[in-house]
Amino acid sequence: MKEKVICGLQQVGVGVKDAKISWKWYRKYFGIDIPVVDAVGVAERMLPYTGGKPQPRYAILAINLQGGGGLEIWEPRGRELNYPAQQPRLGDLGIFIAKIKSRDVQATYDFFAKEGLRLLSKPCPSFAGLLHFYVLDPWNNIYEIEQDGFVFAKSKTCTTGGTNGAVLGVSDMDRSIEFYGKVLGFDVVRADETAVFDDMQGLPGGERKVRRVMLERSKPFDGPLSSLMGPSHLELVQALDEPVVKLYENRYWGDPGYIQICFDVRNMAAVEADCKAVGHPFVCDSGVDFEMGDADGHFTYIEDPDGTLIEFVETFRIPVMKKWGIYLDFRKRDDHKPLPRWMLKALRFLRVADVD
Repeated sequence: MKEKVICGLQQVGVGVKDAKISWKWYRKYFGIDIPVVDAVGVAERMLPYTGGKPQPRYAILAINLQGGGGLEIWEPRGRELNYPAQQPRLGDLGIFIAKIKSRDVQATYDFFAKEGLRLLSKPCPSFAGLLHFYVLDPWNNIYEIEQDGFVFAKSKTCTTGGTNGAVLGVSDMDRSIEFYGKVLGFDVVRADETAVFDDMQGLPGGERKVRRVMLERSKPFDGPLSSLMGPSHLELVQALDEPVVKLYENRYWGDPGYIQICFDVRNMAAVEADCKAVGHPFVCDSGVDFEMGDADGHFTYIEDPDGTLIEFVETFRIPVMKKWGIYLDFRKRDDHKPLPRWMLKALRFLRVADVD
């Protein structure tokens, strides 16, 4: 069996009421303007999380060519949406915040302030020493704009890149550190502090005393898309003094809020073997050659120790110039070797430019 290869953070999934409206906002403020997937379909491989029956949906997976992961914007259709019972709070179990990288945090903050966005903090150093601030989108999802010098293809107009991690609420910090180290290779503790954090006071639940850990990888990502996705990290938060809730309790996959964090991989059979070996078998499996719009691949899911969904995608094919039937095909590529930069930069032909 070939070895497991993790190529990078592919995307963070977010459920919304109207994908087109939400994506327009993410294009303007996060520069996530290249749709790799834009497709109407039926979620029929996620039955444990969709009430046991297929659910119609519309999905847009878009990236920022400056680098990083993308956002997978999910719009459930044909059913009533089930919103969180209360605004998610720091330490609640699941994905609490998606991180967006910025090469110039102050410039990003100034632009957001001028635009009247709902800013939850001012730029300041995080507990890991990275300049950052928090902002709410119009649908009450919290994003962290975080200093990150990685740039794949620099934009003259946008200072933000794609996603470079997430803040996850956990119930047992040491157990989660072990899980994310063994399964995803985030085996380096960059920072580990327990406090009521000044830089989090603007967040719901920011008054809580929490243990906060940032995890990085000792081994860089590799594989075909690794040079586009770049490095990423995970921030784990455990509330110590107050009860917490599970953010997706009694709700369907795709309901509003953060759904999953997804990693691009090679050799799914090896991924499955490794996950089984640590007691976290696949809970959903699309099977080989699952087509989603013009893209083709194999997706699977596992749960972390608190039930947070982690997705793996082995990408087989993605469009570059759909009009002419030109695609990037990964099936005959070296599992460890990044694709040439010029080839990945061809994704710019998919860009959606707003006219208003």
